[in-house]
Amino acid sequence: YPLCALAVSDERPVSTQSTWDLTSALHAPLILVDPRDKNVANHYKGRRLFHILLVDLLRFQYPHLDTASLTHTTLLLYRGTLRVLLVLLHDFPEFLCEFHTSFCDVIPTTCVQMRNLILSAFPRKMRLPDPFLPNLKVDLLPEIRDSPVNLSPDAPALAKNPKLQELLVTYIKIPVIDKLIDPSHHFYERVIELLIHRDYEPSKDGSYRCKYDIPLINYLVIHIGRFCIERIKIKQRQGSSQQGTMEIFVNLLYRLDHGGRYYFLNSIANHLRYPNNNTHFFSCVLLVLFESDCVVIKEAITRVLLERLIVHRPHPWGLLITFIELIKNPRYKFWEFEFTRCAPEIERLFESVARSCMAPQRQSSKVNSSGSSKTHKTLQQSLANSASGSRRP
Repeated sequence: YPLCALAVSDERPVSTQSTWDLTSALHAPLILVDPRDKNVANHYKGRRLFHILLVDLLRFQYPHLDTASLTHTTLLLYRGTLRVLLVLLHDFPEFLCEFHTSFCDVIPTTCVQMRNLILSAFPRKMRLPDPFLPNLKVDLLPEIRDSPVNLSPDAPALAKNPKLQELLVTYIKIPVIDKLIDPSHHFYERVIELLIHRDYEPSKDGSYRCKYDIPLINYLVIHIGRFCIERIKIKQRQGSSQQGTMEIFVNLLYRLDHGGRYYFLNSIANHLRYPNNNTHFFSCVLLVLFESDCVVIKEAITRVLLERLIVHRPHPWGLLITFIELIKNPRYKFWEFEFTRCAPEIERLFESVARSCMAPQRQSSKVNSSGSSKTHKTLQQSLANSASGSRRP
């Protein structure tokens, strides 16, 4: 039945009811795992099939969830989808880990809890370190040097704008990338132009319309991130300077407007998951960006992290360790910024989140650091150490 449904999908879309039936908790085990097949490699066929169906289900709901215009029927469908994701999180977490990027492409930024469910998944064989340990050394965890499995296809995002891939192939390579340290390089202006929908026009009725291609931003972030992680590994082996890794993220963030900056930071936060080298790298990126001189950027980073923490659990492990480091380490002077106390309601919100994210200690700037690396140079060095398997004394 699922194969027949997909066979006709090229000619006409699979009906919503068919997609819902296939992605129900009843059919999921039959598609994801074939009990008659003992070859685990063959299970990937079922996972890719189920991935297509679940993406179709999420894409169907996107316009309703994006505008929060839910009828009784779409509300029931949304609640049912959350239940399916909970089943997958409990019984098939590897499936959510492997396809998390394509799922995030079809989930609106307004659906924070749904996105958290997917990003909270971690392999069943892994035991997550307690993020609330006061002396947790994230860069020394053995899992941090492992690369996550990502089976999400890049083709859907690039099909709309293949010129972005050409641009990245041209500039995101050695030694050309060293030139991107210059924030005035024309690469940034060209990239931002390509991230905007070609048919974008401001709404005439004054309603909000996103001008950015969010899946394309997600592809840009993960593509640059992968290259930077591999480059840091190579630089570490050679013992040479690691300049030119974090700078590209800093320069892009400064060139984007408020809307683009928000989506760009959200895309980075989508990789704060279970312990792996992607989680560590992008956590370091956010901490480096927070050290910028621009208060607007600090506030934007705080907004993105806080939005994901004020919803009901689960919360991704990488999200917790990043926010805890931000509020505990006096280097970042988090509690000294005016946006943390601009209104009594905001101040109480920050205090409540701080209490829930930290052990029973003082939630102030006087709290001791967790001990992980902090400066721009040390963050890169620690990532290189963990990525290459070395350990600091």
